[in-house]
Parts: sequence; C-alpha cells; structure tokens
Amino acid sequence: MESSDLDFVVEILEAELRPYRDSHQTYRQLPATGRPRAEILAEMRELATLEEPKWSEGFASGAVYHGGPEHISFLNEVYAINSQANPLHPELWPSAVKYEAEIVAMTGAMLGGGEGGVPSVCGTVSSGGTESILLAMRTYRDRAAAERGISDPEMLVPLSAHAAFDKAAQYFGIRTVAVPLGPDWRADVEAARSLVTDNTIVIVGSAPGFPHGVIDPIEELSELARAHGIGFHTDCCLGGFVLPWAEKLGYPVPGFDFRLPGVTSISADTHKFGFAAKGTSVVLYRDRDTRQYQYYRSATWMGGLYYSPTFAGSRPGAISAECWAAMLAFGEEGYLVAAKAILETGAVIRRGVESIPELYVLGDPLWVIAFASDELDVYAVMDQMSQRGWSLNGLQQPPAAHICVTLRHSQPGIADRFVADLTSSVEAVRELPGTQGSMAPIYGMTGAVNTRGTVEELLARYGDLQFKA
Repeated sequence: MESSDLDFVVEILEAELRPYRDSHQTYRQLPATGRPRAEILAEMRELATLEEPKWSEGFASGAVYHGGPEHISFLNEVYAINSQANPLHPELWPSAVKYEAEIVAMTGAMLGGGEGGVPSVCGTVSSGGTESILLAMRTYRDRAAAERGISDPEMLVPLSAHAAFDKAAQYFGIRTVAVPLGPDWRADVEAARSLVTDNTIVIVGSAPGFPHGVIDPIEELSELARAHGIGFHTDCCLGGFVLPWAEKLGYPVPGFDFRLPGVTSISADTHKFGFAAKGTSVVLYRDRDTRQYQYYRSATWMGGLYYSPTFAGSRPGAISAECWAAMLAFGEEGYLVAAKAILETGAVIRRGVESIPELYVLGDPLWVIAFASDELDVYAVMDQMSQRGWSLNGLQQPPAAHICVTLRHSQPGIADRFVADLTSSVEAVRELPGTQGSMAPIYGMTGAVNTRGTVEELLARYGDLQFKA
C-alpha cells in the first residue's frame, strides 16, 4: 500500500468519524461567551437521536449489551444522584467504598468465591476489561520479581486471547509467548506445556475468547500452571456474567472459575453482560497476598501518604454506583432470564449461519458466533451486511467475521432478520465472482512483516483522527 493509498483510506475514515463537521459547529478553542445550557443539551439530544438506531434496533455486534429505555433511565438517575462522588476521597464518599466492595464481593461469589466457594477471593473495580487485564499482568510481574527474583518475565498467551494481553506486555516489559490453537480454536495444552520456562509468571486462558467465542481448556491449563507454581488468569470479560447462568440453565460449560484450584485470577466485565454502564470491570484474585502487588503505595511524597488500587487516581464514583445498582436490580433471577434469552438467540443465529452452504462456524460457540468461508471473501459479505445496516466485527487469520449476541438481538424478529440479511449478502457476493471486501487488502497486509508496519501506521493515523477537532 503506497502513501497515496493510505491517504485515501484515511480520508474515508475521517468522513466516518466526522459526519457532523458540515452540519454542526466545530470548536477548536473556547467560545468567547458560554452557550446557553438548554441549547447545548438540545444539540446533544439531536446527535444522540441520530446515532441511537445504530445500536438500539439490534444492528451492532456487542457494544450495547442491554440498551432498554427503562434500564437506561434507571442508570441515568443513579448517575445523577452520585455525580460528584470520587473513590479517591473515601472520607467524603464512603458510599463509593460500599458500592465497590460489594461489587467485588458479589462478582467473586458468582465466580466460585465467597462463603460457598473460596472465601479468600478478593479484587478491585477497574474501568474496563483492558484495565483489569493490565492490572493482573502487572501484578504477576511484580509478584514474580519480589518472590522469585524474575527480571525477564514471560507469559503464555493463546493466539486468540484479547489484544489487551499484548498491550500489557508492551507496557510492562513482559515477553509474550504465543500458545498455538488446536483445530477446535482452543488453546493447545500440550504446546503450552512445552513452552513453560523458569521465567514464566502466568498462563492465560479465555472463557470465552473474543474472536471465536470458544472457551479454552481452562482446567488443563490452570493445572499446568499450578504444577509449576505460577499464576493462571481466566479472561472472563465476555463470559463472566453469562457462563454461571448458562451452567445453571444446563448448557455444557466446562470449568473456568475459582472452583478450579489452579485459577488464581479472573477478569469479568460488569459493563458487558452485567448490564452496568460503561465503564466498569472487576479483577479478582484468589487471595489477598496476590492482590497487594496491584496496589500503588507511596509513603514519602511531599503531598502526604498516597495510595491507589488501580491505575487511575480520581475515578467517577457514579459509574461504580451505576454498576452496584444494576447488579442489585437484576439479581440472580434477572441475569438467569437474560442469559437464557441471549443463549437462545445465539443458537438461532448459529443455526442460521450453518444453513448457508458457503459459510461455516468457527469452533463451538454459544453466543459469540464467528463465521468464515472457503468460497467467498468474507469481508465482501461484511460490506454487504454493512449496506443492510449491520455492524459486525472483522477477524483475521483466517478471514472471518463475528456477531456478539446481546439482549438487543433477543428482541422479536432480530435474529431472523440477521439470518435473512446474511443469506442475501452471501447471494450478492456469490453473483459477483472475485468481489473483494474493503478490509481485505488491509487485513492481508498484516501477515507480512514488510507491510505490517504500514497497517500499524494506518492505525496510528486513525488514532490521530479521533483527536482531531
């Protein structure tokens, strides 16, 4: 891809990110006088109304996990009540302490901790799954340095694991050792066994993984970690608030949580299927001795004693309050009902994909349904789906796409509409042999070392666009 080609792609991306540049005023400096508050609110309501159909009608993969008007209104009211709260100052807002401690306790009990499980399970609230993963990996790095003297840490991470693990490796100087996948798209345990070294600080598994929606062999991987006396992290960001209820509903859910003795930490996103507002997540540890390595503490700062449990200092207490409120509002029964609707919808969509001869489903997923094709350019199919209003996730190695099923998709007729649109999209691509999707050239470049840098440059320029007024 030449520089001119990159410029062309950036122009397309800029138009996508800046649809309001011609219709609404752009502010590159403060207005001389403040605008009337009612006018500001009116503009924001207008923009929200324009964007709402993209997610409220079930066209998006993931992104909005509940989205019901009554639930949104409830969370907005909770935020308004707690808008000034900041957990950095617990002496002013002890309610924030209550909310976050109980979020951790409830999540831990749901995932094999608490009185009925491992009573020592503990954790903290974070801003999202990425921060939960980063916190856990840094914790294992620092624990290994302090307790085992490891200065060149390594972590075993399946190829299908979330990119946040690679982000942690870059941020914290940990070497990522890639664990290959088996034909079922799950981490290869025997391959992992051969990759453990004296510098290995943690092994990772996903329940389920973001790309294909399949659950890694957590029990076998965690036992491998336990045999070597190292940590094991279950990335349950997607599954934390679905799998416990799927198990109760009788779905075939393999072990993944603290009931397995080798699992030493879990990340679970409350702002996904926990139906809290963005952004909260929980990172859990099997014991407090491990969690202490996550804390930042300073006893010598001229500003006084300083402590923070996560990366941020000041944090929006209202977001944690919304999370606490959502968990209480649903309770076990509410989450069970929601999981049933999501899993049944996922089954309808999976059967629909499998009924299309040109497509096949990757692995054995429950509600994150990934599909590929040996006959058509799946990115061209994605383009056709985009024309029909759908926003799907593009995957690579192999070229594929997925839909993460949420409560939005359990609305009447949505799953059937998805299958019908996917069928017609495949037919449209089939009628134009050799059709290539708009993302095919870009994804195709990521496999070659000499062109991967070009794609990374494109991603950097995309980041620049996000902050270009």
